[in-house]
Amino acid sequence: MVHLLLAVIYLSFISLGLPDALLGSAWPTIYGELGVPVSYMGIISMIISAGTVVSSLCSDRLTRRLGAGGVTALSVGVTAAALFGFSVSRSFLALCLWAVPYGLGAGSVDAALNNYVALHYTSRHMSWLHCMWGIGASLGPYAMTFALAGGQGWNMGYRYISFLQIGLTVILVLSLGLWKGRSGAAESGEEQALPLRRAITAPGTREMMLLFFCYCALETTAGQWASSYLVLARGLDEQTAAGCASLFYLGVTGGRALSGFLTMRLSDRSMVRLGLAMITVGVLALLLPLGPAAAFAGFVLTGLGCAPIYPCAIHATPELFGADRSQALIGIQMASAYVGTCLMPPLFGLMANHISAALLPWYLVVFLAGMALAHQRLYRRCGGSGTAL
Repeated sequence: MVHLLLAVIYLSFISLGLPDALLGSAWPTIYGELGVPVSYMGIISMIISAGTVVSSLCSDRLTRRLGAGGVTALSVGVTAAALFGFSVSRSFLALCLWAVPYGLGAGSVDAALNNYVALHYTSRHMSWLHCMWGIGASLGPYAMTFALAGGQGWNMGYRYISFLQIGLTVILVLSLGLWKGRSGAAESGEEQALPLRRAITAPGTREMMLLFFCYCALETTAGQWASSYLVLARGLDEQTAAGCASLFYLGVTGGRALSGFLTMRLSDRSMVRLGLAMITVGVLALLLPLGPAAAFAGFVLTGLGCAPIYPCAIHATPELFGADRSQALIGIQMASAYVGTCLMPPLFGLMANHISAALLPWYLVVFLAGMALAHQRLYRRCGGSGTAL
């Protein structure tokens, strides 16, 4: 039964990634069909991000009330309904309205599953599960491409993914019995949910928030702006540059598969340090004027460096803050990560537009330094005692 539940969780992580790249892959068709400016994609993305922040911060209360399995089934069901809503939308306003439940569903399930795995499984499973997310994020655009190439339109691309999510919801409801007997302290209902003010002001929480904010700011900015940087700052053609951007995400996904094996010998703290060192080498390769090959290698190494940081930092949360408080803290982690994802890539877009796209490596250096400082101070304040709160 334990292995069957783990298989369900793996499937859930693939499902989490499926919708994430849909909007970007479909938008060139959507904005022309709906007659809105190309920049309006940012409005939908920000609505989704705002919903994920809110639901992440509420994940502690939801999980204590419904359990990790119940939250996962409910959230995937809400996301499936939102995706189906996208598939029947014929106006920009309708997309904005359906983006609300889309974001609310995504945030709570992300926090609940991450906490459940951190409590009940080893670090290697956390890395491999986030690798599954990368597989899902890669498969989503293929479904959209299949619909567009077949003349079915972007609506059908969303409908395909919604059907997959509906199927997963059925599986999750049928598997609710598997989650019983493996509840952590965060969902036992014996204690009240940790108040948000107390959680944020506790020793180590602000360092943790900075770590996740900087990580997602760096990963998302590097992934979104790699192609534009290579075209505008390095003079590469668009097709070659686009291939490099895909290599960055391949580095993240492949690196997480490899990280699962490395965690059998290295601690979560050592894995994060290894990731920071790898990103440093990658960013240095981007800074040095060594030609296109070095730039390609720089983005791949940066992706490989990103791979262990997110899953290993999440997995260390029960050790640092205590198992009974980890759900609240992981919810705050997810919220901080979504804020970094939402705000920092558009900020670099303004810098690239008004100053130069060549600033990308230096922009990444700022977040790299923030991560290194936050990680060092986090362990100095918490020390793995589990008594930070």
